[in-house]
Amino acid sequence: MKALAKTMMHNRRALADKAMKAAITARLKAGKDLVSPVCIYSVAEAHGVRVTFNDINMEGMYQRGSPPRIHLSSKRPLPRRAYNCGHELGHHLLGHGSSIDELRENQSERPWDVPEEYSADTFAAYALMPTLGLRNAFAVRHLKPETASPIEIYHIACQFGVGYSTLITHLLWGEAMISRARAEALRKFTPRTLRAHILGSLTPNPLIVADEAWGGHAIDAEVGHLLLLPSGTVAHGDAVVAVADLDGGRLFEAKRPGLVRIDRPGSDWAAFGRIARTAYVGRAEFRHLEDDADE
Repeated sequence: MKALAKTMMHNRRALADKAMKAAITARLKAGKDLVSPVCIYSVAEAHGVRVTFNDINMEGMYQRGSPPRIHLSSKRPLPRRAYNCGHELGHHLLGHGSSIDELRENQSERPWDVPEEYSADTFAAYALMPTLGLRNAFAVRHLKPETASPIEIYHIACQFGVGYSTLITHLLWGEAMISRARAEALRKFTPRTLRAHILGSLTPNPLIVADEAWGGHAIDAEVGHLLLLPSGTVAHGDAVVAVADLDGGRLFEAKRPGLVRIDRPGSDWAAFGRIARTAYVGRAEFRHLEDDADE
């Protein structure tokens, strides 16, 4: 039994190493560096894979063909959709066949017990949360992974466009930056409770925190999302609207699809907001097109 467990661990390490290298190569071939957060949909498109959001009850589907396609559920939370896209792109770039990924809660076996699923998950993690990027994200905030607070971990999850729990899992198993005990302590907090701590009240609306160390990359959100940005931030357009000034910054709400420039006068903090319709259905590259005024 011990020999079998040792063999399985060795095989898993080999799979993880291959997936990590594939993720690095995928980013570089798409013209991305190994530090900055990325839009995984643009990475997929750069590799000739067409990404579409559909009104379906599943995590996602990879379809080999010409062109290859990734189908994602528009019903899943935004960070989950990004991770699922990375997962399906992993199937493509690792040479797997077409696959359908059911909702995680409906799966009869643990995904990581299936080599191809483990590889695709590992690919997604490193594609979205590269090692150098995570180290930089903690360093610029003068934080250490093992001692960062749940809210600080939430900030970094927002920066990389992934879920809070997803980041914790990667810090533990992918990067070995935190201990199991620390991961368990962090998991005692849910995104819902963290939103309440950050905003001072409960809200069902998803919250994206783009703090002082955001780094200037685009903020991807949907109509109805809340954005907590540095104090004094202004939006040049009506896709997002300021709704409150809080101790932690200025709170905006995404009101309509479109692109919006956001900056803070007198400083070099700036970003573009890319706002999509709620539960948008269609090609990923068109998700933040503005509504037609004649519709």
